[in-house]
Amino acid sequence: MNRFEQAVYDCMKPTQALYERTSNPLHKAILLNFWRHVHLEGAGLYDAICSDDMMVEHPVYRVTWGANPAVIEGREAVKAFYNSVGEAVLWNSDDLISVADWGVADELTFNILGRGAMLQAIGYAVPDPQAHYHVASRQAFIWPYDERARLKGEHLYEDKTSLRWTEVDPADLITAERVKTIQKELLDALHARFGEEFWVYRG
Repeated sequence: MNRFEQAVYDCMKPTQALYERTSNPLHKAILLNFWRHVHLEGAGLYDAICSDDMMVEHPVYRVTWGANPAVIEGREAVKAFYNSVGEAVLWNSDDLISVADWGVADELTFNILGRGAMLQAIGYAVPDPQAHYHVASRQAFIWPYDERARLKGEHLYEDKTSLRWTEVDPADLITAERVKTIQKELLDALHARFGEEFWVYRG
């Protein structure tokens, strides 16, 4: 299996491990929302992320990727943000994750695989717009949740001192469509394991 494919398959294992050692019902519901959200996002199913049972009515995202920090408010703006990522391949790794009544805190390595021109547009100073790069940086993900275990926003803080990129041989690339296929496979497995509306917290 391609090394990037394997990384996508493995990206939620730290969340799974935390879920399995968590006993608080609200915390478990928050983790299930977080877990499902990542697979929905990777599969391109943005409407499901922004549904009433997954997200509050007015989410606020604070994103500090690249050179263009942004505040994104409201479900329609959130969906536009997700769509703007385009054909980039995204995944997380090396998570240090915790859950509390207020939400999820996760220090992780955020990975982007994409063409230089796309990465330059985000604000990463990769040298060649035609080459493909793996960009990685340590980031703090702070995801607040409400009392119904619904997402209130994403606060994504990038450690600029950790930023690294490496050029990738075209033979090693995977496509965004392949990632969507993997994420849909993982999403189906999650639904099969936990059943109908498993992410809905009923108190």
